[in-house]
Amino acid sequence: MPNSLTGGQVPPRALDTVGLVDQGLGNAGTAGSAPTLEEGDTDPWALPQLKDTGQSWKGKVAGDAFKDNVVLSNPVAGLVLGVLVTVLVQSSSTSSSIVVSMVASKLLTVRASVPIIMGVNVGTSITSTLVSMAQSGDRDVFRRAFGGSAVHGIFNWLTVLVLLPLESAAALLERLSALTLGVASLQPGGHAPDILKVLTRPLTDLIVQLDADVIVGSATGNTTNSSLIKRWCGTRAQPTAGNSSHCGAAGGCGGPGPERNSSAPEELLPCRHLFAGTVLTDLAVGFILLAASLLVLCACLVLIVKLLNSVLRGRIAQAVRTVLNADFPFPFSWLSGYLAILVGAGLTFVLQSSSVFTAAIVPLMGVGVISLDRAYPLLLGSNIGTTTTALLAALASPADTLLSGVQVALIHFFFNLIGILLWYVVPILRLPIPLAKHFGDLTARYRWVAIAYLLLGFLLLPLAAFGLSLAGGIVLAAVGGPLVVLIVLIVLVTVLQRHQPAWLPRRLRSWAWLPLWLRSLEPWDRLVSRCCPCQVCSPPQAVAKEAHCYENPEVLASQQL
Repeated sequence: MPNSLTGGQVPPRALDTVGLVDQGLGNAGTAGSAPTLEEGDTDPWALPQLKDTGQSWKGKVAGDAFKDNVVLSNPVAGLVLGVLVTVLVQSSSTSSSIVVSMVASKLLTVRASVPIIMGVNVGTSITSTLVSMAQSGDRDVFRRAFGGSAVHGIFNWLTVLVLLPLESAAALLERLSALTLGVASLQPGGHAPDILKVLTRPLTDLIVQLDADVIVGSATGNTTNSSLIKRWCGTRAQPTAGNSSHCGAAGGCGGPGPERNSSAPEELLPCRHLFAGTVLTDLAVGFILLAASLLVLCACLVLIVKLLNSVLRGRIAQAVRTVLNADFPFPFSWLSGYLAILVGAGLTFVLQSSSVFTAAIVPLMGVGVISLDRAYPLLLGSNIGTTTTALLAALASPADTLLSGVQVALIHFFFNLIGILLWYVVPILRLPIPLAKHFGDLTARYRWVAIAYLLLGFLLLPLAAFGLSLAGGIVLAAVGGPLVVLIVLIVLVTVLQRHQPAWLPRRLRSWAWLPLWLRSLEPWDRLVSRCCPCQVCSPPQAVAKEAHCYENPEVLASQQL
């Protein structure tokens, strides 16, 4: 030991701070030598030994992302999470059923699930917006189609703006659903009718199959490193030579009974789907399926529009338009809208998908078969009909989790019902209709506004809000609060400029004092046209055709200066 130290012999005592410094200075002249510590001492700069937690990222508990999570205690975070999930799965019925199952499994509280349910309702309107984008070739058709898709989203957003603050302050929906449960006697065992699943299940089983046991285990905490992709779809008793004594009593080697399981070896039967023997990771398979599903979705939307445009022409279109837009005779004409709500709810219940129903309504509006005033109650009815899927999924829960699951399903139902009471019952409060018409006119003139609305409303802004929620509620309030106040002031001043300009100061009676790029979309339109030289983002040809019509003296004389 004395020979191992360059600074001479060191007495066997604990090294103090000064001794360590002197020894380090003495060792500085040696080539590559490090200070040597006495036995029992540890180097504070040494790298710690990493401990294996026994749980890989692949086998991370999915429930930990929601259970006891501070982020979801923020209502805005829950809202944008519901929007993003519904945008990804393209089905509000699936998203709401997932939330119901998580509440029934105690992964989410009822209070934390209410904003998520609101976000689910908002996110489902992206399907109708995508359908309307397939009709952007003609200006008038695109105006009607996009207005019809926008009325669905505007209704959902207006309902969220009213009910989300009320829910945060007084837990309105939670208490109303609890009160309903208190007066109802429920029995478990209901099951949703698998109408569409019977048709689609054979095809989807040929593409991919998921292991339900792995999904349940990752959600409940029994994590494994197994793949979500199902590889084995059954077992078969494997006969062994000279081992016939194990058969017979149980009805043969293939017969039922505990003797077969304990004595005869079983052979696993591989699944027969596209990714059964793949070497790709679950993440890679998920991205491949997502890209393929979006491609198929866009192709189907285009085909739906082309089919309706070719079929609904002439007398057929006139007959369908007469039936769908017909009203009851006076004085019962007001019942026509409520009948449309019931029809929309019934058809959505049969289809078990509001996305399918809205995807069929929007092209009919584009070709001029259904008016916006009639499509509005039909879309409201589809919001009511899609809640039945979550309700039936909750009724299928075990008896110990039945009440919590049904309560979440009732919250979804009451959210849409209160929205109908707010924005449909009183005719003067049907604000989504004029707002959608204005939005349709805007997007018909600037088609890139529809793409901006799609990206901002359903992807970028929800992601930004969710990112701020991760930083904390204070950061979200500090950034989002001033923006919300600014938007409210701009809307209020704009309304007063049109209706009561005398109430405003002279400076605020118009926005002419602002730069052009802050008060008009023309500079942005020129910028987009330069960045997008193709015909996709430029105004439709009908605009130029209409401009030439005003060169006619008769047309000019009929216009008011």
